[in-house]
Amino acid sequence: MANLNRVFLIGRLVADPQLQHTQSGTPFTRFRIAVNRPYRDRNGNWQEETLFIDIVVWGEAADRAVSRFSKGTRVLVEGSLRQATWETDGGEKRSRIEVRADRVSALDPRREPADEIEEVDDIEF
Repeated sequence: MANLNRVFLIGRLVADPQLQHTQSGTPFTRFRIAVNRPYRDRNGNWQEETLFIDIVVWGEAADRAVSRFSKGTRVLVEGSLRQATWETDGGEKRSRIEVRADRVSALDPRREPADEIEEVDDIEF
C-alpha cells in the first residue's frame, strides 16, 4: 500500500514571520497559522475549534514570505508533515510536528494607497 503525506491548510498568520539562517547560511522562516474548524456540538449548536499549526519555509521562498506576509495575512499552505526532534540543554529529548511548506500563497489581496488590488502572491519552491 502506498503512503501519502500531503497537507493543504488555509489560515491566518498569528505573528510576523522572522527570517533566520542555518549555520551554513541557508535562509528559513518559521511561522504559525491559526486554522478554524466549525462543528456542531451534541446539542446541534455551532462551535468553532482553532488549531495553531507551525509552518517552516526554506530558501528564497523564506525571504519572499518575510517580505510579503505579516500578522493576519490569510494564506494557503501546501506541504508535508515533518517531525522535528532536538535535545534540550538539560538532556531531555523533544519533538514537534510541523508543516514543511512547498508552496505558500497569500489569499488576501494587498491594497495599494489608491485602493487598487494586486494579484495574489505565490511562493513556490
